[in-house]
Amino acid sequence: MVKRSGKVTKAVPGTQASRGRVKTATAAFIRKSKSPGRDKSKTALPKTSAPQTPGHTIALAAPQGAKDDVVVIALSLPKVALNESMAAYFAKCEEKLGFVPNVLKAYAFDMAKLESFVAMYNDLMLAPSGLSKLEREMIAVAVSSHNRCFYCLVSHGAAVRQYSGDPILGELIAMNYRAARLSKRQRAMLDFAVKLTVKPWAVEDADREALRRAGFSEREIWDISAVAGFFNMSNRVASATDMRPNTAYHTLAR
Repeated sequence: MVKRSGKVTKAVPGTQASRGRVKTATAAFIRKSKSPGRDKSKTALPKTSAPQTPGHTIALAAPQGAKDDVVVIALSLPKVALNESMAAYFAKCEEKLGFVPNVLKAYAFDMAKLESFVAMYNDLMLAPSGLSKLEREMIAVAVSSHNRCFYCLVSHGAAVRQYSGDPILGELIAMNYRAARLSKRQRAMLDFAVKLTVKPWAVEDADREALRRAGFSEREIWDISAVAGFFNMSNRVASATDMRPNTAYHTLAR
């Protein structure tokens, strides 16, 4: 609207009156912008700093597991020389696996403890049994899953993948064995092992009878219990010492 001689007329876009109004408003804005004492810092846009050097990149953290084959546990225990039998055992691991499992390195500060651990492990996991090697590894992983043991989940998860030839089964047992399509025998076995882990005081005749109905012998029930008990112990020692699995396990049998 433009006021002339006391009269108000409507400005039409593009007309001289309209252009005059725009010029007046623009001039007023410029005068206001140039007024003295105005704090420009309140209206100035922040300036972004350019990289100091061409090709500037953000530094990334070291990959997970980068030191796991060097720093095996979080305790500073003295190194001792391997005796003849354990030196031969380590060499056999190198030959068959391509590496020495870090759990053996962790125990190697004391030959008596190392030999006891190896003997118990080999008897439970590798010696003849009514349980297959795969079934024993499944128990190890199901127990370790409940205990959230990083070392045993990684290392024995790899063993489940190897023995079964099924990488997905290894992941399922590690995450939630109840989601896996297991046989009735395997499901009963893992249910018992996990109950023994979670509520050992609540195991009773009905639990042992469920294993019998699934086809397990008295000796096999003993073996299920012994494997579950061993890994509950191992999980706690591994967690207490921040034991790190060999990086080779992560990609094994995938």
